[in-house]
Amino acid sequence: MTVKETAAYLRIPLPSVYHLVQRGQLPAIQIGGRWRIKRSLLDRDVLKTEASSLPTVLVVDDDADLQTTFKQFLKKAGFGRVVVGGGAEAISYAEKQKFDLVFLDLQLPDMSGDEVYLRIKELHPDLPIVIITGYPNSAILSRILQSGPVTVIKKPIEFNQLNRTVKQLGHKGMQMVG
Repeated sequence: MTVKETAAYLRIPLPSVYHLVQRGQLPAIQIGGRWRIKRSLLDRDVLKTEASSLPTVLVVDDDADLQTTFKQFLKKAGFGRVVVGGGAEAISYAEKQKFDLVFLDLQLPDMSGDEVYLRIKELHPDLPIVIITGYPNSAILSRILQSGPVTVIKKPIEFNQLNRTVKQLGHKGMQMVG
């Protein structure tokens, strides 16, 4: 594959592929001044390591205190995490990276939570998305529920609640101390 094809295949920016190739972190050879990457080696050697790495969670909420709660919980639980405050930023990350789980607030400053939900589901239909809201009877949530069953957590959120939700969705969660 060419470097451009590799960038599309891995869903990472083109400069990142060049950087990884030059550092020897992608299986590539140089032919006539151009890099070629062998897909079978990429699948075996690189994507294998990605699969065994930490599960990654995307958190979408504009509340700074809640962002801190999620960062602390997910770090202690051993998850990779990306925490963003807006819908457009969340969609941008979802276009570039595969997540194992999403926590999504319905009230966002830049767009409606149901728009973000539907866009992420278009990109990753099997991705579990947990709705976090202080408004469990909202029209936004009703629109999301029309697309199928959804896990909903009411605010204020606590560690125990997060832990139960993560375990129910098939992740190991965090061992609670005390």
